Amino acid sequence: MNFQPLGKRVLVKRVEEATTTMSGIIIPDNAQEKPSRGEVVAVSKEVTELENGNQVLFGKYSGNEVSFDGDKYMVLDTDDIFGIIG
Repeated sequence: MNFQPLGKRVLVKRVEEATTTMSGIIIPDNAQEKPSRGEVVAVSKEVTELENGNQVLFGKYSGNEVSFDGDKYMVLDTDDIFGIIG
């Protein structure tokens, strides 16, 4: 995949959350919320505070979902990213 975000945007691959609770209860797919955590896989030239591989938190309803080669990604404005995990 070759994608270069424009403006102050980044391409993020969602990190899937656990599908069971700490007590072992399995959470069905339709009851799970989309994770608001992901890994940065592409950064625009205008973004200096993030780099590929950063784990980030972003708003639940932020960005636009796109698909490349069967994988789903989020295109996010840097303003929609709350911070870097790690």
